[in-house]
Amino acid sequence: MALALLALCIAGALSSPEFFTLSNGLNIAQQVSIIGIMAVGMTFVIIAADIDLSVGSIYALSSVTSAQVLAQGQSMTLAIAVGLGAGALAGLLNGILVVGFKIPSFIVTLGTLSMFRGISLLLTEGSPISLNESMANVAQFAVIGQGKLFEQVPVQVLIFLAVIVAGVILLTRSRFGFHVYAVGGSPTASRLAGINVSLIRVLNFVISGTLAGLAGLIGLSFLLYVQGVSGSGLELTVITAVIVGGTALFGGSGSIIGTVIGVLIIGVLNNVLVLHGVSSFWQTTVIGVVIIAAVAFDAFVRRRAA
Repeated sequence: MALALLALCIAGALSSPEFFTLSNGLNIAQQVSIIGIMAVGMTFVIIAADIDLSVGSIYALSSVTSAQVLAQGQSMTLAIAVGLGAGALAGLLNGILVVGFKIPSFIVTLGTLSMFRGISLLLTEGSPISLNESMANVAQFAVIGQGKLFEQVPVQVLIFLAVIVAGVILLTRSRFGFHVYAVGGSPTASRLAGINVSLIRVLNFVISGTLAGLAGLIGLSFLLYVQGVSGSGLELTVITAVIVGGTALFGGSGSIIGTVIGVLIIGVLNNVLVLHGVSSFWQTTVIGVVIIAAVAFDAFVRRRAA
C-alpha cells in the first residue's frame, strides 16, 4: 500500500504541477484528518473481527449536542465534554448490544446508524444549527478546526497526528493491544487463555465512538454549522480507508500505520481527481471500485497464505 501511495503521488505530480506544492499538501492533510481520526478507532474494531457502521451518525450526534451547548452560551470545555461523552456513550451502547445480546456487530450498528441519526434529527427538529464567532466561547472553539500553527499547519492535522501516536502506542505497546489482535484471531482461544473477550470488544466500540465524537467536534469547529444529516456516508469512507490500509476485514491483522496509508491513498486520489476537474460523482464511483478491489486483494492474500 505504501508503494501504491507513492505511485499515486508520482502520477499526481506528473499530471498536475500544483500537486507537489506545500499548500496542496497541507490541504490534503486537512481534508483527511477527520476521516483519519475516525479510521484509527475503526481499526481497533475491525482487527477484533467486528465492524461499526454507526460512526457517521455518531459524528452527527456529537456535533449536534456540542453545538446546542455552545448555542446556549455554555463554556467550550462543557461543549467538548458533551460531544466526546455522546460519542463514548454511543460506542458503549453498541458494544453492550453486540456482546450482551450476542448480535452480530453488522446488524447492531446498522440499527444504531439509523437510531443515532434519528436522535440527531429530533434534537435539531430537522433544522440546522449555525454558530458565529460573536457568540460566547465560539471563537475559542473555532480554533480547533480553523486554527493554524505558525499560520501554516492546521490544528486539526496536529490533533490527527496525536491520535495516530496514541493509537500506535495502544495497539502495539500495551497488553490491551495484544488482546485486540488475539480476539480478532480467535475469540475461543483468547477466552481459554484468560482474556476477557467481551470487555475487549466493548472497549473497542467505545474507542471508535469517542474518536467519531472527536471528529464531529472538529467538523463543527471548522464549519460552525451542523444539521442532523451531517456525516452521512462517512462510515463507508472510513471502512474503505481501514481495509485499503491492509487491515483484514475478518479480523486478526492490521495496523494504525497501514490505516493512515489507506486514508492518504483516498485523500490523494480525491485530490488528483479534483485537480483534474473530475465530477464528484466519479469520485464516489472510484471509491466504490477501491473498496471492491481492496477486499478482493485481502481475500486473495488469505487464500495464498492458507
